Amino acid sequence: MIVALAGGVGGARLADGLARCVGGALTVIVNTGDDFEHLGLHISPDLDTVMYTLAGIANPATGWGIAGETWATLEQVARLGGPDWFRLGDKDLATHILRSERLRRGDRLTEVTADLCAALGVAPRVLPMSDASVRTVVHSGAERYPFQDYFVRLKCAPPVTTLHFEGAAGARPSPEVEAALRDPSLAAIVLCPSNPYLSIDPILALPGIRELIGHAGAPVVAVSPIIGSAAVKGPAAKIMAELGVRPSATAIAEHYRDLIDGLMIDTVDGELAHGIEAMGMRVQATPILMRDVDDRQRLAEECLAFAGELRRGVG
Repeated sequence: MIVALAGGVGGARLADGLARCVGGALTVIVNTGDDFEHLGLHISPDLDTVMYTLAGIANPATGWGIAGETWATLEQVARLGGPDWFRLGDKDLATHILRSERLRRGDRLTEVTADLCAALGVAPRVLPMSDASVRTVVHSGAERYPFQDYFVRLKCAPPVTTLHFEGAAGARPSPEVEAALRDPSLAAIVLCPSNPYLSIDPILALPGIRELIGHAGAPVVAVSPIIGSAAVKGPAAKIMAELGVRPSATAIAEHYRDLIDGLMIDTVDGELAHGIEAMGMRVQATPILMRDVDDRQRLAEECLAFAGELRRGVG
């Protein structure tokens, strides 16, 4: 059993690579801090990006949404004076409609996600981090932005001063998440190259989740989302700089240092390995940019091999 923590496009792509290696032995715990209500529908962007990617139907150009999408409904919403800043395609709407209807009936988000994944032929288990509501809120000075307002409507323009995961203190990991991290056959936990602050930290903010990871008895490997001083995708480097952190693989190691046993960094950052290892973790340098499915599988294979070495205490 392999457990991956993921959110966003980078996380979904490595999850896909892991699925190509281990199939149904993979469980992906997905950030739901990005979830929000829009046009009366419950939208779960990270869950859907992971689900569509694992189903092989994600838009290859954007990494999110569905390939071959059409936009007739959104165009008509705009024509009628409604908001069109959040892109909801016609096929994508079917997911949100069915999810929202099930949640209104009282079904858990975990159950709904399992059924949607089964319908799309997704073999790995895709688990929302919690069935409770946790919402990422971005603070920019005195201004407060719900995450999707900041990320999509405002295109990440406001400088970030703090991040708050509203509802996290009163939430819990789902029973399925707890069971996955307690599974005696668990061989590795992988922190995907997702934005640490926006995609992984909401998961880690859940009470008990760090303890579950720490007591799992499996090596914990993170893949850096930073190559050189730039994020592979998204605003990670921008947010780090605004929070007073110099964007680098070293900063990623520092962010995760109390949680991980090993960090995979890009070969261009190889000179940072010695300093990172001084923090008490192993480092492996390899090309980590995933341009295609072959890159995803290669990186996943190297990640699992690295975890195997850590488990055996090699090096």
